[in-house]
Amino acid sequence: MRVHEKAGRLAARSAARSAAALAIAALATGIGAGSALAQEHTLRFNHVLGPNEPFHRGFTAWAERVAERTNGGLEIQVFHSAQLGVEEDIIEQIRQGANIGQNTDAARLGTYVPGIAVVNGPYFVSSAEEAFSLADAPTMQGWLAELSDQHGIEVVCFDWVQGFRNFFTNEEIRTPADLEGLRIRTPPAPIWQESIRALGAEPTAMAFGDVYPGLQQRAIDGAELTYPNITAGNLNEVLDTANETKHILLVNFQIVSSQWFDGLPAEYQAALKEECRAAGQATSAEIAAAAEAAKQQLVDAGMTIVEDVDMEAFRAAGEAAYEALGLSEEKAALQAEIGG
Repeated sequence: MRVHEKAGRLAARSAARSAAALAIAALATGIGAGSALAQEHTLRFNHVLGPNEPFHRGFTAWAERVAERTNGGLEIQVFHSAQLGVEEDIIEQIRQGANIGQNTDAARLGTYVPGIAVVNGPYFVSSAEEAFSLADAPTMQGWLAELSDQHGIEVVCFDWVQGFRNFFTNEEIRTPADLEGLRIRTPPAPIWQESIRALGAEPTAMAFGDVYPGLQQRAIDGAELTYPNITAGNLNEVLDTANETKHILLVNFQIVSSQWFDGLPAEYQAALKEECRAAGQATSAEIAAAAEAAKQQLVDAGMTIVEDVDMEAFRAAGEAAYEALGLSEEKAALQAEIGG
């Protein structure tokens, strides 16, 4: 009897040890799977603007709302001031499937789908509401599908309107002729280069972070930016005149890898896109108010504001940019669809 009891106790101990080992293995597997899942559902989001810009606050709000809706299952880590690298390099990483995102514009996306660049052209849209309506335009939807299917770029949303861009220089500008010979900083994309050339200046490609030293070293004579860009970057220390041409209402696109996006659960995809639109529209409203406040701040600091600009002359000049790039038909089609 005692032999059977001993054998029974040994068997029980062996079973207990096996159960414990299985539990530990299951826990380890669970931890490993959880780590993989966390890595898979983390988005490192890069933008070139500074930490004091409204966009940075907006991106942070977007991240918070997505985390709330997914119970922490999808984390967006926001990196300002191009901490992850320059925009063009980030876009290539996105195309390769990296879990990275970028705030960009239609000009750069036009490198892959040329027609979409019209959104970045001179005097294309005149209000944030017009910009928001682009998402429902059939032509735009076709371009977005092409970006995703053929180039690996998923546009999450583009409800982020950065405001009107003006020429900031050290002399007064009222007509396109006044820009003749001035080297104006622009991003390198063709639509941007041709837009600034059409408006009368000499476009000079330069990273945003190089604008301040570029002006100090006289590598450029000015830049075309928004009022909040000037105050956030203290560019009024090297520029003294704002010329209100309002030549581009800049619409920003938030992009991620199509491959990475397709790997998200459907509810995470919905949260990412819906909260992007909501945060973008809220930020766009904030920026409109911030532009007025920034303008007043610059006036108080002594900046000259040129408001009596010949807008008709600039509008007419801007058409040459679309013609130079063969985008006049795309411009007409898209504007017709949004009632522009």
